[in-house]
Amino acid sequence: MHSDLFQITSKIVGLARSGRIKCARKLFDEMSHRDAVAWNAMLTGYSQLGLHQEALSLFRHMRISNTKPDHYSFTSTLSACASACELAHGTKIHALVIVSGFQSSLPVSNSLIDMYGKCLRPFSANKVFEEMPSRNEVTWCSLLFAHTNSCQFDSAREMFDMIPKKVEIAWNIMIAGHARCGEVELCLNLFKEMRESLCRPDQWTLSALMNACSESSKFSYGCMVHGIIIKTGWSSAVEAKNSVLSFYARLGCPDDATKVFESFGTLTQVSWNTIIDAHMRAGDTQEASHAFQRAPEKNIVSWTSMIAGYARNGNGDEALCFFVDMMRNCVQPDDLAFGAVLHACSSLAVLGHGKMVHGCIIHYGFHVDVYVGNGLINMYAKCGDIEGSNCAFNDIINKDVVSWNAMLFGFGLHGRAGQALWLYEQMMAFGVKPDKVTFIGLLMTCSHLGLIEKGRFFFESMGSVYGIFPEMDHVACMVDMLGRGGFLAEATELACKHSGTDNAKTSSFEALLGACYTHGNVGVGAHLGEALKTLEPQKEISYVVLSNLYCASGQWKEAELIRKAMLDQGVKKMPGCSWIEVRNMVTAFVAGNHSHPYQKDICKILHFLEFELRNPCFVGFVN
Repeated sequence: MHSDLFQITSKIVGLARSGRIKCARKLFDEMSHRDAVAWNAMLTGYSQLGLHQEALSLFRHMRISNTKPDHYSFTSTLSACASACELAHGTKIHALVIVSGFQSSLPVSNSLIDMYGKCLRPFSANKVFEEMPSRNEVTWCSLLFAHTNSCQFDSAREMFDMIPKKVEIAWNIMIAGHARCGEVELCLNLFKEMRESLCRPDQWTLSALMNACSESSKFSYGCMVHGIIIKTGWSSAVEAKNSVLSFYARLGCPDDATKVFESFGTLTQVSWNTIIDAHMRAGDTQEASHAFQRAPEKNIVSWTSMIAGYARNGNGDEALCFFVDMMRNCVQPDDLAFGAVLHACSSLAVLGHGKMVHGCIIHYGFHVDVYVGNGLINMYAKCGDIEGSNCAFNDIINKDVVSWNAMLFGFGLHGRAGQALWLYEQMMAFGVKPDKVTFIGLLMTCSHLGLIEKGRFFFESMGSVYGIFPEMDHVACMVDMLGRGGFLAEATELACKHSGTDNAKTSSFEALLGACYTHGNVGVGAHLGEALKTLEPQKEISYVVLSNLYCASGQWKEAELIRKAMLDQGVKKMPGCSWIEVRNMVTAFVAGNHSHPYQKDICKILHFLEFELRNPCFVGFVN
């Protein structure tokens, strides 16, 4: 019986390692007797294949079966908790570790530190570390990661300096931690220290350095690190090559990315995904699609890159089609995939498609996820369903500042000033600190609804209470609000005070010019129009608004001169566009375009409506 148990367990291990986890589970379920080794084989198989929820479920079944877990059981299950960021499960297992007497086990304690580190609980990781009777290099590196992963770099540096022997992985953890925050200078200083300590960098060190350059968008530093990779002989290492490829892709250098891609001996899935992203960032959707078709294997990242790329390049329909194809191919979507397709629905403003995606999100349990929930709030607001936005907002369990901002913008755009201001009060009551985006939403709401005193209060409290320096968008909102309210002198003074850059001048002057048109102030409007033409001679707004201002005041000759100058500069007016959604189809109407298939019928109805509006006394007789 013992030999049979050993043989079956060995088969389970072999099947799991080859990726045939369903066959391994079938064999496991058919076992008449299971010992701790058999349970551990399945737990390890699930954990190593990234099937974390399955591992946690199996551990629960193990407990019900009265099989006592050992240190292998705990390390596998804690690894699943760490990878899935399941802090609640992890703390329960920690309690079970103590009850079972395994807190003195070095591998179990290391797994606990790793779990708390990946769940962003460095204080709990520290506590486990302090209670350990013995430690090794894994212990120190796990605790170091716990601090860098939570961006506690000061305490991480203290911990790093205390490490008895600094191995390569310790240096890599420090460099990778700073790299995630785009602190390329600090990464390079650490790299210099590493080389001075006679510790040799490996491909993981260099790929972390390259990623730092990608995050900081420093092209010169990236080229320098690329040179170091070549010079140190790591240019053929897959991880280093992928980081170089990713750098050129993210900085919008498709030609350089293609050269690196074509130099690969062995292409990994990461390589294919990166070149797809490179083409999408360059706006070449056709090449991205070609690379996607050529890729021998496609994972969730491949599909998400295509969906996000199409949405970013204004091809919302193609993004939706790819999402549907992904579902048909039985690829399980994640939060990033849902975020990408929601962006496509928002850009299309098709509520029916958005609701379909929302149904999928609920089915997979992502409606409570903060990232996906924020996308839902934005999608419903842009599709005209503010109640849907509010429901999505209420579904999010752990709201972040983006959630509050998205809902605030939604209320503001839909003219619900009272609800927007109430939401801001609720945000304060929940202890959420507003950021610069919050104040853009508040000022925009006050501007659209003429709440001038409220707007002045928010603009003042930005700096005095929250220490947020007003940026270009804040000033533009204030100038627009004051201009709409007829306070042109105050608006002009504010615009001049904060016009440090040409971009700031342009946004403020455009808002002022619009206010001059509204209030018929030709003198100030003419001065602003000329200034805008100098700042951005190829932008239509200054020509069009100034021409309309002259027309409204009866200065036809001046208006004609502006139109002529516009033609001479080759500036074309963007035609007006409106659209309507009927039966999940969006129909757009562009000014000057008469090619709609139902143009005659639409014109008849418009003429009939115009007649009714102009002659209400005849409406009863017509009916």
